[in-house]
Amino acid sequence: MSETTKKTLSTEERMEVFDREFAPHTDSMYSFAYRLTGDDEDAKDLVQDTYMKSYRFIDSFEEGTNAKAWLFRILKNSFINEYRRKSKEPSKIDYQEVETIYNGEKNDPAVVSGMRQDNSKYRIGDEVTTALNALAVDFRIVIILCDLEGFTYEEMSKILDIPIGTVRSRLHRARNLLKEKLESYAKKMGYSQKKAN
Repeated sequence: MSETTKKTLSTEERMEVFDREFAPHTDSMYSFAYRLTGDDEDAKDLVQDTYMKSYRFIDSFEEGTNAKAWLFRILKNSFINEYRRKSKEPSKIDYQEVETIYNGEKNDPAVVSGMRQDNSKYRIGDEVTTALNALAVDFRIVIILCDLEGFTYEEMSKILDIPIGTVRSRLHRARNLLKEKLESYAKKMGYSQKKAN
């Protein structure tokens, strides 16, 4: 449908499309956002920002297409824009948080264990998470989209706005970098790489 023939949706129609097409993807969006940011609150903010943008631009969404891929593309772009913005601003210190930690209020075991339980389904092992987070953003995103979220190369191509060949080569490089980073951990855990004859 061309831009000139697109119908503007009423508020009620927007809500119907939003509830039917976008709302079912909240958990997978949070999972993706959490793996990108590594922080529960930042992930929630990123999902909320994605939903706000998707609602605002809902008229440009073509019903019947892959809503999840459309949302992930918005989320990925929002993350990259925020990442760039934050990398340009100086570090900030939350003195209230420092005072809270210093006074020991954050060391309540019940609070900490509750937080761990809430986020446990979105986590992977610490070593894998550390290695994944050490990758450049472009490599981290393709690993998350393909290996953790299960998107096809075609869907990833649309989300990332790059050719499928680039998706494949970037994913290959990302997997090799991740493999290098996890090699010593794998040996420590008793895994060994068998060489082909």
